[in-house]
Amino acid sequence: MTMNWIAIGDISDIPLRGARCVKTPIGKIAVFRTAENEVFAIEDHCPHKGGPLSQGIVHGTAVTCPLHNWVISLETGKALGADDGAVRTIPVKNDNGALSIALENLTLAAAE
Repeated sequence: MTMNWIAIGDISDIPLRGARCVKTPIGKIAVFRTAENEVFAIEDHCPHKGGPLSQGIVHGTAVTCPLHNWVISLETGKALGADDGAVRTIPVKNDNGALSIALENLTLAAAE
């Protein structure tokens, strides 16, 4: 399957250990940048109570939800520790700092 990549900006738009949001047909996607300059994209709502993950604290390859401290893996989208739940992960590409997300996955996901 070929993916249609949509440009979403530059890595410098996202602070280290921070996030920015991108509006898509399936809702907001949070794009995170780790302290090691890795970039991940996941749905911007905690599986627990829908908290804005983009406003959480990034540590390693995880983010802590600002509402109830659930820890979500940026790699898998799954809640870590004793918590149970997951958010959708979105393929993201970093091409010399130019960031893109895979649109095809978004449109397929929206049709589910």
